Amino acid sequence: MRGGALLMLSAALAQGADWVSLFNGKDLSGWTGSKRHWRVENGVIVGTTDEHPTELNTFLIYEKKPFADFHLSAEVKIRNGNSGIQFRSTYLPGPGFIVYGTQADAADETKSWGNFYEERGRGRGVMKTPDEGWRRAEPVVKKGDWNRIEVIARGPAVKLVLNGTATWEGSDGKKLDGILALQLHAGKPMRVEFREIRIKELP
Repeated sequence: MRGGALLMLSAALAQGADWVSLFNGKDLSGWTGSKRHWRVENGVIVGTTDEHPTELNTFLIYEKKPFADFHLSAEVKIRNGNSGIQFRSTYLPGPGFIVYGTQADAADETKSWGNFYEERGRGRGVMKTPDEGWRRAEPVVKKGDWNRIEVIARGPAVKLVLNGTATWEGSDGKKLDGILALQLHAGKPMRVEFREIRIKELP
């Protein structure tokens, strides 16, 4: 991403509205997803396939409103498996809670932290290399602990930040608004936790 787009993001952050929490710390009000896979424990959102494996990736979807230009921040902890935060995405009708669109990726085993990914689409194809984000994220990842993911999006300009380190910056104008969702990946039993999910919409 060139200097002009970076200046636009910086100006947007300076002028943005107040932060709004998307999770009340008590229940899943405002969110929809499989009750077999998602719950709240000790003030955090927990997604797990330990008791109920899933053949398809399933998502906890924020249903109150879509977002276009924003600064999103959340803390994530993973016990094996793969997860991520969908943004500017689309809910796909049908069985399960399936989402298509862009994602701030997260996982240790698949070297995914920090990557820009498109679920059911281009995969890691938007990045220069399949591990572009991971190479910047690896030195700052706290394995098995809480990691803060930030997504800053304004127009086609997108920036991903992990624990204060920018991991990917680029332009992606494929879709400029859409839903937010949290991912629980198919495959072996896994667990992911989310807390302090908040957003600041940008002018």
